[in-house]
Amino acid sequence: MEVIKIKGTDDTPTVILDKENGIFEISGRSLPEDVTTFYEPILSWLDDYQEEANAKTVFSFKLVYFNTASSKLILDILMKLEDMHENGKEILIKWFFPEDDEDMQEAGEEYADIVDVPFEQVSYNF
Repeated sequence: MEVIKIKGTDDTPTVILDKENGIFEISGRSLPEDVTTFYEPILSWLDDYQEEANAKTVFSFKLVYFNTASSKLILDILMKLEDMHENGKEILIKWFFPEDDEDMQEAGEEYADIVDVPFEQVSYNF
């Protein structure tokens, strides 16, 4: 499978989807002008990955900010991971948030309540 590496900007997150090395990460800020266009290749890649997913997938979210439009697409990603989990794959979602950012912590908690996937909240210090 082709690796997706998108370098983040002020408005878009850094994305690494690397099946071979087991790296699945979205980090930074997510407020792209056209959220659908930005996330479409990621969702498409996950559809392909689902066909031959690794035995274990640890997907890390290290977002410091995301807008409302991005929140829907993040949920779409989580739903795809939930599908893989339901199909017997070992999935772990790691939700990283700055230790002083209650909003990002709560966002992770809300997502954890929505999807039935092992979910780990990880606070960090800058």
